Amino acid sequence: MSEQEIAEGLHFITYGLYIVTSSWQGRDNGMIVNTVFQVTAQPARVAISVNKESLSHELISQSRVFAAMPLAQSADLVFIGRFGFRSGRTFDKFAGLSIERGALGSPIVKDHTLSFLEVQVEQTLDVGTHTLFIGTVKDGVCFHTEKPAPMTYEYYHTVIKGKAPKGATHA
Repeated sequence: MSEQEIAEGLHFITYGLYIVTSSWQGRDNGMIVNTVFQVTAQPARVAISVNKESLSHELISQSRVFAAMPLAQSADLVFIGRFGFRSGRTFDKFAGLSIERGALGSPIVKDHTLSFLEVQVEQTLDVGTHTLFIGTVKDGVCFHTEKPAPMTYEYYHTVIKGKAPKGATHA
């Protein structure tokens, strides 16, 4: 099996798009990820996969806290780019947005998101270029009663026509 065939096969695994945020010692950051998943129901635990070179990785590693917000299909490429195409090391991703704080201190973005889950990290797993952060949900809320459609990775590629620039994984 070639790398191309493997890549094509991976395109059939379903993903959503999420903003993941964290804060440590007064520094906030957020990034777009496509890997957030529930691992247990009682207690509610989720896991995220974050590139080790990202500022968000540093903040989550230090604070042991993150928030995950599923994007709505209403998010446009400019909004997605704010969190996905620029580095928080040189750009304030929250400028001009109304940010709230979760119970554990993570920035909560309501613009173009459906809900948030704030998580206390309990375990990490080194998976090479990324770390899996696994933790218990400590805070969260759904922002909409009408349940708008979440943005999937397929919707992002086929409808929005988004492509990640080369350095986007280091947001």
